[in-house]
Amino acid sequence: QVQLVESGGGLVQPGGSLRLSCAADGFTFSSYSMSWYRQAPGKERELIATITNTGGTTNYADSVKGRFTISRDNAKNTVYLQMNSLKPEDTAVYYCKVRRVGRDYWGKGTLVTVSS
Repeated sequence: QVQLVESGGGLVQPGGSLRLSCAADGFTFSSYSMSWYRQAPGKERELIATITNTGGTTNYADSVKGRFTISRDNAKNTVYLQMNSLKPEDTAVYYCKVRRVGRDYWGKGTLVTVSS
């Protein structure tokens, strides 16, 4: 059974940093690309970063490029999202996702609030 559990969210001031983690279980983590999404209040869920199974290729949405970094540790079955220079508009619930055998699996999300 695929399980994804996000952690690391919280309240941070503008300009601050957070590192999110997503612990995976129930599948061969090192074989799959992973993605981070976010959903702000009243908005659609947005893809913000992806990483290939080896970590060799990453892609970012323009809204986070240069500020966020996605990485993974295949030995720990965990994908990370390092978020720097946070802005109030980064406030959202952040989700990790894996597409496996044609189906998307999501975690329950972790809330990030950027506010002074």
